[in-house]
This record gives sequence, structure tokens and C-alpha cells, in this order.
Amino acid sequence: MKTEEKPDIAWRVIGGLVGLGTAWAAKKVLGIAWVKITGKEPPIDTDSDEVGMAEAIGYAVLMGVGMQVAQIVVNKTAKKRYLAWKALKTPTR
Repeated sequence: MKTEEKPDIAWRVIGGLVGLGTAWAAKKVLGIAWVKITGKEPPIDTDSDEVGMAEAIGYAVLMGVGMQVAQIVVNKTAKKRYLAWKALKTPTR
């Protein structure tokens, strides 16, 4: 059985900060996209009687898929760059 290596502490910190930044930026960008597409502000309370079922589901789908795609792209890119940087810092024998 193959055991995976634990990520080092630097990557844990960097990954956490990248995740927070990505989530914040993606929420802002997706909110702007929602306004451009629908002409309305994003629904804050999707349980409200003022928000229709289709609008609530559409917003949930946009946010869920958009946030996940942003996290995947940014995390993979950040990890690739981090490992490349770490390889430059590691002396070769």
C-alpha cells in the first residue's frame, strides 16, 4: 500500500492563503457575472419568498461550479509553481 507524503508546513500555509484569496475573488467575480447576466443583484437569502426557485437554483449552480473550478485551477497552478520554486531551492547532490 502506497502512503502519500504529508505536505510541508510552508505549502499548508500557502495553500490555505491561496484558498482564502481564491474564494473571495471568485465570489466577487461570480457576483459581477450574475449582475451582468440577470440584471439583478445576487440573492442574499435564497430562502426568501422574494427569490424564485429557478433564481435560487441558478445562483447555487453558478456559485458552486464557479467556486470549485476556480479552486481547482488556482490550487493546481499554485502547487505547480511552489514545487518548481522548491526544486530550485533544494540543492542537488
